[in-house]
Amino acid sequence: MNDFLIVGAGISGLTLAWSLRRRGASVKLLEAGPHAGGKIRSYRQDGYLLDAGPNSLLDRGEGLRDLIDGLGLGARVVEANPHAQRRYVCRGGRVLALPASPMAFLRTPLFSLPAKLRLLTEPWRSSATQDESVASFVRRRLGREFLDWAVDPFVSGVYAGDPERLSVRAATGRIHALEAEAGSLFLGALRRARQGRASGPVPRGRLISFHEGIGELTAALAAALGDAIATGRPVTALRRTDRHWVAETAAGTECGSTLILATPAAMSAELLEPFDHGLAEHLRAIEYPGVVSLGLGFAREQVQHPLDGFGLLIPSREGRRTLGALFSSSLFPGRAPDGRVLLTAFIGGARNPAAPSLDDSDLIETVVEDLRPLLGLTGSPVFSALNRWASAIPQYTIGHLERVAEIDRGFAALPDIHAAANWRGGIAVGDCVNNALALGERLLPEATGEAA
Repeated sequence: MNDFLIVGAGISGLTLAWSLRRRGASVKLLEAGPHAGGKIRSYRQDGYLLDAGPNSLLDRGEGLRDLIDGLGLGARVVEANPHAQRRYVCRGGRVLALPASPMAFLRTPLFSLPAKLRLLTEPWRSSATQDESVASFVRRRLGREFLDWAVDPFVSGVYAGDPERLSVRAATGRIHALEAEAGSLFLGALRRARQGRASGPVPRGRLISFHEGIGELTAALAAALGDAIATGRPVTALRRTDRHWVAETAAGTECGSTLILATPAAMSAELLEPFDHGLAEHLRAIEYPGVVSLGLGFAREQVQHPLDGFGLLIPSREGRRTLGALFSSSLFPGRAPDGRVLLTAFIGGARNPAAPSLDDSDLIETVVEDLRPLLGLTGSPVFSALNRWASAIPQYTIGHLERVAEIDRGFAALPDIHAAANWRGGIAVGDCVNNALALGERLLPEATGEAA
């Protein structure tokens, strides 16, 4: 029997299994799909290197770097082009760079003069006494224009979500913390700067990938775990005996003293329904809108925009269905053949749930026509590849932290069971890695030696 039985071989499950094995524990990791890695997958097609899900990693010198070093991937890391710090947003059909300095902010046409002057009153805005939406928070503290032309596209780009529904405490906790600490975003940032902490709400670090895409990370984890992983083994039911958990699969049963569910909330709900209906209902309340990722290749002369940045975000007020596009071949080397460029566009999300049901040709046509006037596209793409995610990103809607607290109470009432997934603690790959490593440390605080 295994010390630990983990269901779900996405980045959370893989990292946790790797951490526990390094501490000398016996682990079995069950994955329903044919490959480990979850939504992280990189592949080459017609000379293009594509990431089907997440496209980059933010290395802040925390657990992610330890994981990379532990896997011996340091030499495989590639840093993003320095121009990747430039982010573009469109307003009124114009593509404008988000200001990156005080002088650029004063000069930018992205915000009106009254909107800029309103920021001077931010330290005197009242603080909220309860959870509120990201949209409500930003309107109250910074004004409508900053919601429409900065925060709304940011939320669409990160969560594929609706700022009117996302919780400011759960989805943008770093921003909310500034108000909670100092009653003001600006005063909170100044206080942190004086204390030597990160001064802004946006995390700092190196934007990185690997020579063959971020799928190298999950592939290396899978290789390190070897036969501890069983793919193509969906768990159909769970049982609890006096001393261990049993997972039922079509190929037989697997047992473990401790069970970890590293699965999306809906799958965890299905498995836990026989044990606690209320717990399952709280898990089902976490929404996952669908998103389609489109890799579009063009000849360089087909694109007028210099593509000198991270990408383009499209605010919802622009009336386009496309959420935005990454300038993938500008971000990292080797993403497109010579003389070609690769854009990675996204469509769907909480505000456009019908988009993932469109057929491939309609999706490509919609995205190209949305981007054509913004990036100066001519003709049709010379390459295209689509990746559909029916349930893409968990939405941290208002009440999410309370919902997670109820889920935690439900897990605590069951013996020897834990959760490791991006429906809690942050949706970014780095957050998942940090949370999984921290859970491994809590489960086995003292390493017992390197596993064979």
